[in-house]
Amino acid sequence: MLFIGNDWAEAHHDIEIVDEHGRRLARRRLPEGLEGLATLHALVADHLAEDADPEQVLIGIETDRGPWVQALLASGYTVYAINPLQVARYRERHGTAGAKSDPGDAHILAELVRLDRVHHRPIAGDSELAEHVKVLTRTHQSLIWSRQRQTNAMRSMLREFYPAALQAFEELAGRDALGVLAIAPSPEAGRRLSLNKISATLRRAGRQRNLETTAQRIQAALRAPQLQAHPGVIGAYTASVKALVAVITELVAQIDTLQGEVEAGFGRHPDAEIYLSQPGLGPVLGARVLAEFGDDADRYTDPKARKNYSGMAPITRASGTKRVVLARYARNRRLADALYQQAFAALTGSPGARAYYDRQRDRGATHHQALRALSNRLVGILHGCLRHHTVYDERTAWPAHEHSPLSAAA
Repeated sequence: MLFIGNDWAEAHHDIEIVDEHGRRLARRRLPEGLEGLATLHALVADHLAEDADPEQVLIGIETDRGPWVQALLASGYTVYAINPLQVARYRERHGTAGAKSDPGDAHILAELVRLDRVHHRPIAGDSELAEHVKVLTRTHQSLIWSRQRQTNAMRSMLREFYPAALQAFEELAGRDALGVLAIAPSPEAGRRLSLNKISATLRRAGRQRNLETTAQRIQAALRAPQLQAHPGVIGAYTASVKALVAVITELVAQIDTLQGEVEAGFGRHPDAEIYLSQPGLGPVLGARVLAEFGDDADRYTDPKARKNYSGMAPITRASGTKRVVLARYARNRRLADALYQQAFAALTGSPGARAYYDRQRDRGATHHQALRALSNRLVGILHGCLRHHTVYDERTAWPAHEHSPLSAAA
C-alpha cells in the first residue's frame, strides 16, 4: 500500500508518498491541473506493485471537492478528506515548536492516513445528481447571504442620511423598496414623488393588492420631517444608494432564477419524495439538506453518525466532578442552518415535533437549545426514512404515548 499526503493550494500541490513502515518514497511539488496529476500518477506507478489495485493508494487531503479531488476519485484511489482542525492537532504530535510548512503538512497528512485512517472515513461516492444539486444549493445560499450583506450596507447608509426610507419600507430587499429607491435615492427625490408616480412604480414592481393604500403610506413616510445630513455628502450617499439598489435588484433576480434550478434538480432526485415528506422541509430546504448530507447509502453507519455530522448532536465535556453539555462548534454550517430552519418550521407542521419542543422547554431548555434538540431528533427520523425507503409518518415518528397530554404532564 502507498500513503500520500496532499497539501493543496490554488496553484500547486505538495505531496509526500510513504510506505507501510513510514519510509518516505517521494516528495514533490506538483502544479495544479493535468500536468500535476500526470506526474502524480507516474510517481504512484513507480512505487506501487504491478498487481496492486488503485484502492491501495490512500490519499489524505484537506478538502472534499474540486477537479483535483474528483480526478483522484476517478482514478480509483481511496481519498480521505481530513478536517483542517484535525490536521492542526495532529501536527502537534510531530512537534511542539509551532513550525508549519506545506511539505511538512503533506508529511503529516501521509502519516495520518497511514496510522489513524480507521478514525476517518473515505470521501463518499455521491451521485452526479446529488453533486448537481449541491452546487446549485450552495450558490443559491451564497447569493442570499450576499444579498443580506448588501442590504445591511444600504440600511446603514440610509440611517445616516435618509431615515424616512427606513420608515417607509420594512424590507429593503423587497420589490416595493427597490422600485421606489431606484427612482428616489435621496430624501429630496423622495419628498417630490407624487402618489401616481409611486403607484405606477409599485405596479411595475409587481404589487397588485392594496396598491393605493401602500402608495399613500409610502408617500406619507417619505414626506415626514427628518434630520438632514450635511449637504456636502448627500450626493455621495445618493450615488452609493443607486449602486446598491442596482446590485441588490440583480441579486434578487438571480436568486429567483437559481431557485427554479434548485427545485428542478431536486425534483429529479429519487429521494426527493422522502425529504419533502419530512415536517418543515420544502423544495429549497429539502434540497439543501440532501446536498449537504449526500446520497451515498454507506456514508452514515447509523443515526448517531448522521446526527454528529449534522452538528445538532450535543457534545459532553467531563473532567472530575464537572460535566457540561454543549452545542457543537465545528460543523457543516450550511447543513446546520438548514436543519435549524426545518425545526422551527416543524413546530407548526407537526404536533409531535411541537410536543417534543414543549417538553424541552419545560425541562428548562432555552428556545435555541430546544430547537437544536428537536432538529437532532428530526435528523434521526430522516435517517430511518432513508434507510427504509419510506416517507415520513407522524404516528410512527412520534408514538402517541410520547406526546399525549398525560405523558407530557408526567
